[in-house]
Amino acid sequence: MTQSIELDPEDRKIITLARSARARNGVAEGAAVRDETGRTYVAGTVELASLKLSALQTAVAMAVASGAKSLEAAAVVTEASRPAEADLSAVRDLGGPETPVLLAGPDGELRTRV
Repeated sequence: MTQSIELDPEDRKIITLARSARARNGVAEGAAVRDETGRTYVAGTVELASLKLSALQTAVAMAVASGAKSLEAAAVVTEASRPAEADLSAVRDLGGPETPVLLAGPDGELRTRV
């Protein structure tokens, strides 16, 4: 995985985890979030007849369900060129407006930091 933008090891880790979730589950997106204690939550896209969640929404929901009070960072691996507004809102709801969202392509290369 080559990174043109400098990343710290913990941010690189959540991109790697998100990429692995996407590949392992064969879904459109993989995501990972890191909470205020350093715990990570990894998820893929959820598409059921009655429930549709992006990978990032699912990862945030997993963090909340596990008792996380805040987020340090979030990462999503996708073909998209930008995180969806609903994904950014979910991250901001738990982590606040300064929580970085890292968007990487399927190759794991960081495209942007929002």
